[in-house]
Amino acid sequence: MSLSVRFALRYLFKQRLGSFSNYASWLAVGGLSIGIAALMLTASIIEGFENTLSEKLSVFEGKARIKNIFGKKLDLLNPSIDSLLDNSSGLIDQFIKSSCLMRFGAGAEGIIIEGRTNLPSTNYLTTLRELNPGEVVIGISLAENMNIEIGDRLYLQSFSLGKNIFNTPKIKSVVVSNIFSSGLNEYDNTLVFMRLDETRKFFNYSSSEVSGLIIKNKSSVPIEMDIKYPLYLETWRDQHALLFEWISIQRWPAYIMFGLISLVGLVNLVAAISMIIIEKSQQIGILYAQGFTRRKLQKIFIYQGGLIGLIGSLNGGLLSIIIIFLQKKYRLLEIPSDIYFMDQIPFSFNYPVFFQIVFCVLIFSLFVSWFPTKSIFNTGPSKLLRYE
Repeated sequence: MSLSVRFALRYLFKQRLGSFSNYASWLAVGGLSIGIAALMLTASIIEGFENTLSEKLSVFEGKARIKNIFGKKLDLLNPSIDSLLDNSSGLIDQFIKSSCLMRFGAGAEGIIIEGRTNLPSTNYLTTLRELNPGEVVIGISLAENMNIEIGDRLYLQSFSLGKNIFNTPKIKSVVVSNIFSSGLNEYDNTLVFMRLDETRKFFNYSSSEVSGLIIKNKSSVPIEMDIKYPLYLETWRDQHALLFEWISIQRWPAYIMFGLISLVGLVNLVAAISMIIIEKSQQIGILYAQGFTRRKLQKIFIYQGGLIGLIGSLNGGLLSIIIIFLQKKYRLLEIPSDIYFMDQIPFSFNYPVFFQIVFCVLIFSLFVSWFPTKSIFNTGPSKLLRYE
């Protein structure tokens, strides 16, 4: 360990308690800690918001969906579709999706029915089981709005005319077997799951027709597969591209705004180093008289600034981790789910971003600490030792 580093450690950790340099050093550490904690919490919220949305959307939408660009039905007898299903090893699901009117008591609501073989792995009020004929699963917001409970009987009415002698819309009676809660109002308020075979009959699909195909998240089917017109492949991120674009746009202004708090901490660091140099001027003069070069004296305070920056960054990261832990465990900060797609502020500590911030703060701390040390070159040892 070089002598300059040893003096830097001594000036930081072994100063006389109550001295101004002691207060200045640890106030600079505290200021940087608060700034870094604010910056990390901002990065964690943005990362958590994006990760939570991505996870929830991928659960319902799958890895991607194959649909007709004109919204028409897909024919499973199509050679390209048939070969894709044969080579998917069961990792591609069929779905039928359409809208209808749901009646319960005196109330009526327009809903979207999605017929699937396997229900998504989300939160359910009771243990998830396979749907029996005549059963449906509805969203929690829809159930609350219409006062529906598990076991209630609903009536579904299609918007198209039924194939009967009176040419009247088809009406189907179903029972609510479960209620799901995704945290996404788009699904909780409108989506109803039904058995694929019953959905096919209700919307007059033939046995070889579906609305599209769902590529499961764990599927090894490549997203870059060759889908020929008029079919197209749409990922869950493509379907909600505007939402993720908004998140991306908000990322950098948030980083800049809270990064300014860290900049204030660096300004405090410059002031602290300047005051420490003034307080230690007599010791600097003694070291200079004993053969220390100005460069070595300068390194002492540059290293001290770097240590203050490093300690402040690590303390800020630790403080942000504690806040994130408390939020995840006790849900201290709640938000309205109908606006933000989730019921609490999401946090996801981003370790790569944290280490990048620590590295940048360390470099900037060393750089800004150089400015106040220039005063050492402008003062001779005779002036420094005048009152010694």
